[in-house]
Amino acid sequence: MSAYSPYRKRRDSSSGINMTPLIDMVFILLIFFIVTTSFVKESGVDVERPVANSAERKENVSVVVGIDPSGNIWVDHKSIDIRSLRSWMERFMAETPEGVVVVAADTKTESGILIKVLDACREAEVKNISVAARKPQ
Repeated sequence: MSAYSPYRKRRDSSSGINMTPLIDMVFILLIFFIVTTSFVKESGVDVERPVANSAERKENVSVVVGIDPSGNIWVDHKSIDIRSLRSWMERFMAETPEGVVVVAADTKTESGILIKVLDACREAEVKNISVAARKPQ
């Protein structure tokens, strides 16, 4: 019998697909998307923002403080009291020193509550505060 036989099966050690490069590529893409994604903490309430001709889009917003028409303050999908807003902002600034805060007040919100929210943010030494508005249509 010869060394080569047409009836003899060859054993090939590379009979499967190597998944290691594919898994490596998926992990690299996952890391890329996590690093480039900016995470915004939403207020948790929908408000009708007032119209302003000078309204500009703010980039790199870290947290949105929402004020609904009845004067309730919302941060991170939770209703909080005005007295605890300052301590919440102090914790936020300790975690994110370069944080940007946007206050989104409804058009029917009393201006006194908006001033109290801005004052609490300033007392917590938030450096970058904006009030949300929308451009006219």
